[in-house]
Amino acid sequence: MKNEIKDFPDALAKEAITLAHGSGGKFSAELIERCMLPRFGNEHLNRLEDQAILAMGSGRIAFSTDSYVVSPLFFPGGDIGELAVNGTVNDVAMAGARPLYLSLALILEEGLPFADLERILDSIKRAADEAGVVIVTGDTKVVERGSCDKIFINTSGIGIVADHVRLGADQIQAGDKIIISGTLADHGMTILTARHQLSLENAVQSDTAPLADLVQTMLAAAPNLHALRDPTRGGVAMTLNEFAQQTGLGFNLREEALPVNNAVRCVCEILGIDPLYVANEGKLIGVVSPDEADSLLAAMQGHPRGEKAAIIGTVGKENPGLVTLTTTLGASRVVDMPVAEQLPRIC
Repeated sequence: MKNEIKDFPDALAKEAITLAHGSGGKFSAELIERCMLPRFGNEHLNRLEDQAILAMGSGRIAFSTDSYVVSPLFFPGGDIGELAVNGTVNDVAMAGARPLYLSLALILEEGLPFADLERILDSIKRAADEAGVVIVTGDTKVVERGSCDKIFINTSGIGIVADHVRLGADQIQAGDKIIISGTLADHGMTILTARHQLSLENAVQSDTAPLADLVQTMLAAAPNLHALRDPTRGGVAMTLNEFAQQTGLGFNLREEALPVNNAVRCVCEILGIDPLYVANEGKLIGVVSPDEADSLLAAMQGHPRGEKAAIIGTVGKENPGLVTLTTTLGASRVVDMPVAEQLPRIC
């Protein structure tokens, strides 16, 4: 057994699951490589996207699933119910699909107040209506007090992918531009301040939102849009490191181009947290050919979900497989894959 795991970090070598394995960082990636892919690997799963594109008759669907365990359940700008809808809707949308249907599964802890449950369900209904999806099936389980933290939610989503749409890491090319749809780190820093009851003069607020309509606007403006992904756990740093490892190309960011709200920036500076590693729940990263980057940016900035969109970097052949950042002083540093989430249970 020791020989089989010698190349894994210490936490994995101890043969026990830790919180780091759910972080979306290095431990999560190695858990997938060690336990999941050897057993379940196939042409769909091996792409390691947030959804699978499946042929169904003459068409294609995007299918995704996710589970939500956020604490606290209610936070500025949203709650676990809204998050559970938007998170899965966005994963489906990152394939360029139009999300249509969701499943909803609830694990409820004994003692959860009906008032909290109904508030969460009302939020789910509003979020589904806004996203244009219908909840068509579901399940509910109740466990003994102490067996979970109030409520856990799983949602699965299905959407239709147009024939001409082909998005994914395998489409990315050297010379492409990297675009983000808005400010970094809003969700993760909101959860941190709410969980620890930090009192701030300028409160931060989660960015949880459905992005499918923005994606359709982007596809119309840029037929050569190559890839999309929403930078949730592990933030922008994790997302771009995934792209870099999958493509073997270098991804270079420009520090001065990164959009960060002033309140979020202040919290990050106070706590010593890099916003590149913080989760977002209503933002996306796009990779597009350079000749369409400006028109795509203009289209995004004309959409309510992309008003603060910005071109933040380029893809090239230098530093293959790495993400680098050119600082405001002109220096360059490597933006490595996060080892673990700076704040667990954020989504």
